[in-house]
Amino acid sequence: MALPPILRTLRLPVVGSPLFIVSNPDLVIAQCKAGIVGSFPALNARPADQLEVWLKRITEELDRHNQAHPDAPAAPFAVNQIVHKSNNRLEHDLEMCVKYKVPVVITSLGARVEVNEAIHSYGGITLHDVIDDRFAHKAIDKGADGLIAVAAGAGGHAGTTSPFALIQEIRRWFDGPLLLSGAIATGDAILAAQAMGADLAYIGSAFIATHEANADARYKQAIVDCAAADIVYTNLFTGVHGNYLRPSIVNAGLDPDHLPQSDPSKMDFGSGGNTDAKAWKDIWGCGQGIGAVRQVTSAAELVARLKREYDAARTRLLAAA
Repeated sequence: MALPPILRTLRLPVVGSPLFIVSNPDLVIAQCKAGIVGSFPALNARPADQLEVWLKRITEELDRHNQAHPDAPAAPFAVNQIVHKSNNRLEHDLEMCVKYKVPVVITSLGARVEVNEAIHSYGGITLHDVIDDRFAHKAIDKGADGLIAVAAGAGGHAGTTSPFALIQEIRRWFDGPLLLSGAIATGDAILAAQAMGADLAYIGSAFIATHEANADARYKQAIVDCAAADIVYTNLFTGVHGNYLRPSIVNAGLDPDHLPQSDPSKMDFGSGGNTDAKAWKDIWGCGQGIGAVRQVTSAAELVARLKREYDAARTRLLAAA
């Protein structure tokens, strides 16, 4: 099955993943203008009425860009919706997505038929993130158009399955849009994701170290300074297992090598669970691919670097064939 038309015009086969707190209109607009899908979590717009302000600005700025650059139009943007029952803003935020006809909606932490139907009502598409094949089946059964395979090494909430295993299990039965998330921070890795069966790469952590990102300067520098060995996998901070930067855990006064388990029945995406540290604000989510990030740069420069590496990798493969 081919990609839907809305995802066929990207200058690089990449979706910038929605980063809690970090993703904002500046980053999304820069990503889209650079030719990849930019996205943000609806919950980043606070208070709730700020979401309409963001959607209006993103829509209008991208429209102006497209009119001024008809030969290099911006990529579509996406909004991430947490569909778990703990999100009491879902109904409002979904209404805003429908009003502004958000091209792509990324759903997380549950799959709901009514959410997919609302997005389909105006021609939008939904992509659902999953950590295993069982959840992938459920998402498609409930009407999602595509899947985001969140493999081992992905930043924030992530699974533990190898990307090779996860992609091959899903591709055994699903021929629709499939994205891969997990330690992708180079153009070579983007091409590798496609070679193993994904259509698009899903990249998040590398974009934290960009000028447009709404992240503390120390957070951005930690992305540059750290590597895979500095990533800690734990469910302490939200009740859901995820990957976080070791220095932020140490700065919160905790021992990253001896963290207790949190009660998964008490999911909390705004606080630090059993700690005084706040997830995402004090405890910094991050994936294992950051060893490739060498400096804080603009989103456009990062995409340009990924594009050069991607093109070079394709050239090498063709030359070796």
